[in-house]
Amino acid sequence: MDLQHWLGRATHAIQDWADTFGPYRPHPSLQVDDDRFGAVFEEFTARLADNYPFFHPHYAGQMLKPPHPAAVVGHLTAMLINPNNHALDGGPATAAMEREAVARLATMFGYDTLPHSPSGAGGAPSRSDCAPLGHLTTSGTIANLEALFVARELHPGRGIAHSADAHYTHGRMCHVLGLTSHPVRTDDRGRMDLDALEDVLRTGEVGTVVLTTGTTGLGAVDPVHEVLPMAERHGVRVHVDAAYGGFFTLLAGAEGPEGLPPEPWRAIAGADSIVVDPHKHGLQPYGCGAVLFRDPEVGRFYLHDSPYTYFTSTELHLGEISLECSRAGASAAALWLTFQLLPPTPDGLGRVLAAGRRAALRWAGLIEASDALELYQRPELDIVTYFPAVAPATLTGIDAASARILADGMTGPDPVFLSTLRADHESFAARHPETFADADGARILRSVLMKPESEDHVEHLHNRLEQLAGCA
Repeated sequence: MDLQHWLGRATHAIQDWADTFGPYRPHPSLQVDDDRFGAVFEEFTARLADNYPFFHPHYAGQMLKPPHPAAVVGHLTAMLINPNNHALDGGPATAAMEREAVARLATMFGYDTLPHSPSGAGGAPSRSDCAPLGHLTTSGTIANLEALFVARELHPGRGIAHSADAHYTHGRMCHVLGLTSHPVRTDDRGRMDLDALEDVLRTGEVGTVVLTTGTTGLGAVDPVHEVLPMAERHGVRVHVDAAYGGFFTLLAGAEGPEGLPPEPWRAIAGADSIVVDPHKHGLQPYGCGAVLFRDPEVGRFYLHDSPYTYFTSTELHLGEISLECSRAGASAAALWLTFQLLPPTPDGLGRVLAAGRRAALRWAGLIEASDALELYQRPELDIVTYFPAVAPATLTGIDAASARILADGMTGPDPVFLSTLRADHESFAARHPETFADADGARILRSVLMKPESEDHVEHLHNRLEQLAGCA
């Protein structure tokens, strides 16, 4: 895609649409001449240079990459109108796009197609008995907040169980909602320990279990298929936090090295709610999260009165099923346009994720054969964790060497950009019992290979890291 060409087409398309309403004189208070703007824009772009090269495959640090050009064009084009997807009169076109895009997410997880049915008069929005409920949010944090809010309303007085390695948002949102958080220990692969979960559920103090399909530290996938029957026995709900890893369901059962065991991914359709972030593997700009509920009747918990909105249509307004009020219609437009070109199917976005997964497996193999680096644990998705081989093998030595490599990698003549993850001594002992625990933990190196271009740069990254490890 020629981004400059299509951004120009975007401005012309919106201007042609605006011209149909007749001319008007812009107010002088808003006028800025080009010379003045040019000077400020020069300063602005110079300040933007103070960023890491998230676009480049040599950046393998955090979960960051630019959006797809189609998403950029879709977002900017709609932003020129600036619709608000709270009520239909604030964004009729982008509200329809949001429903269609979220319906595709629901289908990806095995949920039924989302509804377009009218609101119920004087009560909760009415829907078919089988169609789930869902909408976009500004982030995975807000999407998880909404899921935990519904969990609180359905099981008042009962807390939330989640993996000790789950995203910190769950502990924070439990605090916000006045819920008790029950962290559950993890096994030697970073997944929720089932025996520990059983012990927590026996207390009767938990109303919802949060399962993570792709932890942000290790990319570990909780065994959804094994927890669902356990949760049913104890009468608790299941929420799947697939904010990071959700799109990997497109690789479930796939042929080739990128294929994933299908059981946990297929089981997601049995969960009560799901969160996924299109602004990660969905190629979208920040912020674009999504929350889905299997039971549409939870819409009653969102019921509120707004006397100056919801008046142009009897169709469901998205603000009636969202805790957020104003939400950018441009986010929905960007996701809709992207899905027309790269749909959430194995042959669409699945090909993008497959490249990152193959890259992670390839690098893991190189690390296993290396004398300078050691694999912390084998990657499940596209996150690789490893550490420099030091003698003697102590946690303090590993921590110091990892920190040195992180810093040297960014500042050297051939820069590579990594991140670190702190592993406590118990987690280290479970994976590398030969390491002497002379501290309570150590930083290890962590690389996120979420750009498909990483597949062609794994050898370079590995060779550079071996050089850095040799110097450390």
